[in-house]
Amino acid sequence: MRFAGERDLRFIGLRKQDFSFNLFVVAFLGISLLLAGCQRQKGGLTVAGSTSVEPFAEILAEHYMEHHSKEKIFIQGGGSSAGIQAVRTGAANVGMSSRLLTPQEQDLLAFPIAYDAIAVIVHPSNPLRNLTLDQIRKIFSGQVLRWDGLGGRSAAITLVSREEGSGTREAFQHLLLGKTEISLRALVQDSNGAIRQVVADDPNAIGYISLGLVNEKVKAVEIEGAEATIENIRLKKYKVVRPFLFVFKSEPQETAKRFLDFVLSETGQKILVQEGLVSVSSMAPREEGKPKGNV
Repeated sequence: MRFAGERDLRFIGLRKQDFSFNLFVVAFLGISLLLAGCQRQKGGLTVAGSTSVEPFAEILAEHYMEHHSKEKIFIQGGGSSAGIQAVRTGAANVGMSSRLLTPQEQDLLAFPIAYDAIAVIVHPSNPLRNLTLDQIRKIFSGQVLRWDGLGGRSAAITLVSREEGSGTREAFQHLLLGKTEISLRALVQDSNGAIRQVVADDPNAIGYISLGLVNEKVKAVEIEGAEATIENIRLKKYKVVRPFLFVFKSEPQETAKRFLDFVLSETGQKILVQEGLVSVSSMAPREEGKPKGNV
């Protein structure tokens, strides 16, 4: 179990997606055991799920606990689906998801806390600046295997993807690939940080991560001529956007409600904007009141 503020980036490379289901099961069981043990031994609020939301939840928890010293918040990754399941079983108080709830999950309550873009990233030395949707589909489906097939360098493409059950992968699939399946050639990683590290270390790699986690070690390419920027997201020029959700089994109470209220407050939203996300108010229709579940 990791306490908010203790940050790490895990790196687990798998070469075949046949292991994806096992990864989800292991992640969910791991979350359930760790969080259940943490709740029994230490008390406090347990927040589990999306590795995209995880680093931002850690920052929010740190700020919250500075002013609520008697309350403890524990953050755990594992993926959106595992976090949602942990909430359903009671292993976690709050689930983090970087995808919308499925029809089978509509009995849960979901609150958007921010919006994030998915960036397609390459190594900074890669001369490619822009990709069309068709090119992205051909790359990730394995129809295009070399960069020179796209007018780039003479080298094979190293394809990197998230595992099954990842909210980032599901959003990427829905927003960019449609019915096109990701190639079994892809190196499967278990977090945004792991994908970023692989791409940063391999001049021929391509992957996708949360825009809020893009740094100087990787380069986000334009999609259909639109750069992945906060302004372009607000103007709806860059369309590869998904919500970050906090998920609850029922109406949040006590610490869970106070933490959610803080996250949706002007202070909490300002923190998320400073970290590279888009505030709820910037994307939501002009309606009175705070965002309400369900989404």
